[in-house]
Amino acid sequence: MAPLRPPLPLALALLVLALLAAGGFSLFHGATDASPLALLTGEASARDRLIVVDIRLPRLAMAALVGAALAVSGALMQGLFRNPLADPGLVGVGAGAGLGAVCAIVLGSLMPPALAALAGTYAVPVAAFAGGWISTLLLYRVTTRNGRTSMATMLLAGIALGALAGALTGVLIYLADDRQLRDLTFWGLGSLAGATWTKLAAAAPLMLAALAAAPLLARGLNGLALGEAAAGHMGIPVERVKSGAIVLVAAAVGAAVAVSGGIGFVGIVVPHLLRLVIGPDHRGLLPASALLGALVLILADTLSRSIVAPAELPIGIVTAVIGAPVFLWILLRRRSLLDL
Repeated sequence: MAPLRPPLPLALALLVLALLAAGGFSLFHGATDASPLALLTGEASARDRLIVVDIRLPRLAMAALVGAALAVSGALMQGLFRNPLADPGLVGVGAGAGLGAVCAIVLGSLMPPALAALAGTYAVPVAAFAGGWISTLLLYRVTTRNGRTSMATMLLAGIALGALAGALTGVLIYLADDRQLRDLTFWGLGSLAGATWTKLAAAAPLMLAALAAAPLLARGLNGLALGEAAAGHMGIPVERVKSGAIVLVAAAVGAAVAVSGGIGFVGIVVPHLLRLVIGPDHRGLLPASALLGALVLILADTLSRSIVAPAELPIGIVTAVIGAPVFLWILLRRRSLLDL
C-alpha cells in the first residue's frame, strides 16, 4: 500500500510557518534575550538593537540561506545520480573549498603585506569559493567528452579529486602552527559566528541565484529518474540538465562553505527525509528542501550558541549529532537501497 502523503501545499505551508517561528525564536533568544515588543515600539536599549539587528539578524539570514543551499544541492545531486543517498560532496566542491580555505589560513602569512591587508577577513571565504569552483571545473573537464558527461565517471573522478584535495589539505595541516591549527579546526567544524551584513551581501547573490534556478530543472530531474534514454525520448535536454545541476551545486555549495565552513548531513538527510514524506517529484521536493534546510540550520545554530552559552559550539557538531542518528534511521527503513 502506498504511503499516505500530505498535500504539497499543506506541507509547504507548514514548513513556512515552522520556519517563521524558528526564525523569530532565534532572533530574540540566546545568551542574552531581547524583547520583540520593545524593539517594535522603539523602547529597546541600544545594546539590544545592536545584538538583534547587527549580530543575530545577519546570522539568521545566513543560516537560512546556507541551510537552503545545502539541502537543495543535495536534492539536485540525488536526482542527478538517481540515488537518494547522494550528497553534494560527490562532485568534490566541499573538498576543494576546504583546500582553498586551508591554503589561505596556512599560507596567508606568505602573502605580501599590502595584499594581505587588502584581503583582510575575506581571504578565507574567497579562497574557499575559488577552491570549490576550481575542483568543479576540473571534474567537469575530466568527465565531459564530445559534449556528453558520464555520471559514472563523474562519481569516480569526484572521489579521486576529493581524495587528492584531502591529501593536500593534510600536508598543509602538517605544516601549520598551533594558532593556524586552531583556526583550521574551528573552520572545519563549521560556524556562523562571523556572519555580517557585508559577508551576507557577498555570498547571498550566488546562493539566491542557485535557489531560484533549481526549480527550472525539476522536470528534467523527474525525467532522469526514468533513465537518460527515456528522458531524451521525452524531449528533455539531458546534457543541459546535468551541466546545469552541476553548476548550481558548485555555486550554492561553494558560496555556503566559503562563509560557514564545513557543515555536514544537511545536504543528504533533508531531501532524503522529504522524499519519504512528500514523494520524489522535484517540483515539490526542491522548494520543500529549501524550506526544511533553512529550518534545520536555524534550529542548529540557535542550539549551538545556546547550549554552552556564553561560549559557542561549532554548528557542524550539532548537525552531525542530530543528522547521524536520523541518517542511520533512514538507512534502517530503506535497507533495500543498500541491497540488504
